[in-house]
Amino acid sequence: MSAETLIEYAIIGSMCTVGLSMLLATWRLLRGPSVPDRVLALDTLFVAAIAELMLFGMHLGTPIYFEVALIIAMLGFVGTVVLSKYVLRRDIVE
Repeated sequence: MSAETLIEYAIIGSMCTVGLSMLLATWRLLRGPSVPDRVLALDTLFVAAIAELMLFGMHLGTPIYFEVALIIAMLGFVGTVVLSKYVLRRDIVE
């Protein structure tokens, strides 16, 4: 077994694991008992989506998915800040 084959198996296994974590985070998002739990699940989904895109880009060998992951990271950060501010103050615009 060559090193490239082993790396491909590791990437595919990691993609399956991250996909499972996305399913569990989606479950927490839908069934979360409180709003902060749901905000945290949404943030976890953003991080898992970034990881999944990075792994997919490594699997295909194309750099375009890394740029998409960067855009999702920026949108995820802004979304988490806005939702956290809404949870704390019940108002987004001051």
